Amino acid sequence: MMRRADNYLLVPGDEKNLDVDVANTEARSSQSIPMKDLSVDDVSTLYPQVGPYFSDGHRRVDYVLAYHIQKSVNIRRRSSRFSDNNFIQGLRRSLSMRSSRAPLQPKEDPEIAAQEQRTNYHEDDKRFRREEFEENLLETGLELERDERCKIPGIGFLKIHAPWNVLCQEAELMKLKMPTKKVYDVKQGSNVVEKIRLFIHKVTAPLHPKVDANRQDSIKSLSHPFSREKQHLFDLSDRDKFFDSKTRSSIVYEVLKRTRCTRAKYSMGITSLLANGVYSSAYPLHDGDITEANAESNDRKLLYEEWASYSVFYKYQPIGLIRKYFGEKVGLYFAWLGVYTQMLIPAAIVGVIVFLYGCATVDDNIPSMEICDSRNNITMCPLCDRACSYWKLVTACGTARASHLFDNPATVFFSIFMALWAVLFMEHWKRRQMRLNYIWDLTGLGEEEKDHNRAEYEFRVMQKTMRLEHSTPKGEKVKLTCTDRLPAYLTTVMMMCFLILVTFAIVFGVILYRISIKAALHVSTYPTARSNIRATVKTTAAIINLIIIIILDEIYAAIARFLTNLEVPKTDKSFEERLIFKTFILKFVNAFTPIVYLAFFRGRLVGRPGNYLYVVGSYRMEECAHAGCLMELCIQLCITMLGKQLIQNNLFEIGIPKLKKLLRKRKSELDCKEEEELSKTLQRHEKDHLLGPFNSLNPEYMEMIIQFGMVTLFVASFPLAPLFALLNNIIEIRLDAKKFIMELRRPIAARAKDIGIWYNLLRGLSKVAVIVNAFVISFTSDFIPRLVYQYMYSPDGTMHGFVNHTLSYFNVSDFQPNTDPLQPMHLGYKVEICRYKDYREPPWSSTPYELSKEFWAILAARLAFVIVFQNVVMLMSDFVDWLIPDIPKDISLQIHKEKILMVELFMKEEQVKRLAARDHHYQDNCTLPLSVPQSPPQARSRPISHTNCC
Repeated sequence: MMRRADNYLLVPGDEKNLDVDVANTEARSSQSIPMKDLSVDDVSTLYPQVGPYFSDGHRRVDYVLAYHIQKSVNIRRRSSRFSDNNFIQGLRRSLSMRSSRAPLQPKEDPEIAAQEQRTNYHEDDKRFRREEFEENLLETGLELERDERCKIPGIGFLKIHAPWNVLCQEAELMKLKMPTKKVYDVKQGSNVVEKIRLFIHKVTAPLHPKVDANRQDSIKSLSHPFSREKQHLFDLSDRDKFFDSKTRSSIVYEVLKRTRCTRAKYSMGITSLLANGVYSSAYPLHDGDITEANAESNDRKLLYEEWASYSVFYKYQPIGLIRKYFGEKVGLYFAWLGVYTQMLIPAAIVGVIVFLYGCATVDDNIPSMEICDSRNNITMCPLCDRACSYWKLVTACGTARASHLFDNPATVFFSIFMALWAVLFMEHWKRRQMRLNYIWDLTGLGEEEKDHNRAEYEFRVMQKTMRLEHSTPKGEKVKLTCTDRLPAYLTTVMMMCFLILVTFAIVFGVILYRISIKAALHVSTYPTARSNIRATVKTTAAIINLIIIIILDEIYAAIARFLTNLEVPKTDKSFEERLIFKTFILKFVNAFTPIVYLAFFRGRLVGRPGNYLYVVGSYRMEECAHAGCLMELCIQLCITMLGKQLIQNNLFEIGIPKLKKLLRKRKSELDCKEEEELSKTLQRHEKDHLLGPFNSLNPEYMEMIIQFGMVTLFVASFPLAPLFALLNNIIEIRLDAKKFIMELRRPIAARAKDIGIWYNLLRGLSKVAVIVNAFVISFTSDFIPRLVYQYMYSPDGTMHGFVNHTLSYFNVSDFQPNTDPLQPMHLGYKVEICRYKDYREPPWSSTPYELSKEFWAILAARLAFVIVFQNVVMLMSDFVDWLIPDIPKDISLQIHKEKILMVELFMKEEQVKRLAARDHHYQDNCTLPLSVPQSPPQARSRPISHTNCC
């Protein structure tokens, strides 16, 4: 271990830009960090060592801090460490030289000079902060090495190594569970469920990645929180491998977070220094190269071959290796994504069967056959005022047949199936999560985990302390209260409500677009435009909604982060949960508002011929097609889901990282050829600096949660949604894997025993999905009206006459002024009575155009179906939840066995200690009288005997 008193020199940079003064002061400018003294020749011989090591080739680089350096001010920086006497003498010398010469001509604008002086002042301040922070790091025992001989212009690196004593000390403080020498046999469960699981595991053995060939599933090491006093319990034969690279980097990160920089009183740890630009980036290193043919075997290369390759899309993920390399938090995300994708397989199969059932029965569907029968000769009322004319019901034949593909009795079964599927998925994940907790030794990870305060919170507390310096009693700890955060909370609530209203307004604007474009196409002179009005309006409106959703998603994510920063959460965990909740609310409303409008509001706020509902002046609210709005809902869901997956999720994840990487190359002033040449000689920390920074897993989770909502909430209208989600996730897993392995810097290995707030959001969505699907079936589809007609009004108990039963009569003489068609003879004959879809009294009744008794009977049946469906499905879901235990039986037995073995291990250790102490005491009593006179031993043993007497 190096001490602060040791001398060191920086890893030298290019010396051609340095003058004699710099050479004379170089020794003084390099006394803040102990490091081995390297000359230029030494460095050139050591640089072929490309691995993640210090210049000596032995100490491993556990963490890297990068910072900006400016060549133009290097001389000023290094000479700034001169003493005051040298500075005064130099100043006098320069003044005497100026006085003997001609008047000094201005060489630059004073404003530019002042701006450069302010820039230099800020750069010096950052440098002083770095020096103080690095000195504090040295006091913690970390070893540092600065590298400014970088081939990336303007970037310097600080490499950090944690020696063995620091690793042991921090592992004990962090309560890291490490494997002991004690191993035991893992007994497999004997119940039916476990036997089925083991059978499936054996059958699918070819699908498992080949990453743990030497691992024995039947043997497990007993783990215990690391303790320096109990080092004999652990296998320390190879200290270099006892703490893997993931653990070493997480330990160093903990030290960096709590090391204080007192130059800025509010700065607490590396996070505030990064926020203030003192350091530009901080990251652990990847294990090694993956693209070179002769690259050494490492975990990163193995993950690239067995996980990030599209050729292994059909295989399971190497979750254990992912956890080993990236940490538990990332491992749990990909484990959850894998379970979700696996569970989508049966849902996709059943959804395809339901769709095929609709295709097979479309020719036998009596309502669509009646619509397509030209002999019925049903004349329908105009779909819009003036521009639209009367039309034949037979022209809606294609829409009616297509609607039957998604609106048939099988969709009711599929809705019930998906509600139970969601419960089974949640239960399966809980059991899988408990199994991973046991395998990864996370069962003891709980509330004792301490989360550091955020730098922003510390800064606000410091401001409040200075403000209340005289009014606060001594010893009382100052903290931010709800009163302090009340303005931020009010701002958040008002801003969230405003953004939700903005979303509603945009959806209303798309509604007006549909209404106006439909009227414009009806008066168009192009036959092609008039022949496909419905399809054109539906498709273009859905695409517009998709574009708006994608744009607003990015805007809402930035606003949610801004609002969360206003609230100044105390810890990172609190910040993350608040940010997730706000982002989820805004993105959920943004994605599902157009779908909710089509499902529950369109066609219900229309009115009737002669008394239509108008908005914004003369815009008449749009109606559904005769077969209902389910087809339009299906089109909207299909375009939104496919568009978000293809454009927002996949294209953005591929295109944006490549664009950012290109911009980073532009900033580094390297062209393609220079980049290729340098990539062969760059060291590991330099290569990783060119990668994109890892922010968080929140965007990955968010897109999957929104997809889960698409799959479950409106599955009754789109049974192919699970299939599309499955195909997307198969690509998404490998895309994310490639991004984590190749495009991003290695993230900090964060410990976690569950997926956090995301599980609560999933559970809430699965509960809401039951209610939403009940309303979709009862109010959006024609399932309930068909049942009511068949069992109450049909003369022969069949669906014959159902279409005529759903149509009401209207006398064209009752049109309001200036609302009748401009071309009443469009069909070739004069129309006196037209039909429209509603349950109202005919014009010749005593109460014309009033809601009929059939309407109230169907409404009662719809409400009754919602209540029965919701309660039955909820009851079944709760029964399944109760039936399946959260913790697998074999795992609970193994956890209990581990506790017993641990108690036995400590009891045995205490027993050995007592025997050793007894033997030692016995040997002292036997040998001492024979070797020395009697009186000295009595005096020497007096304290011991005195202690025993006490």
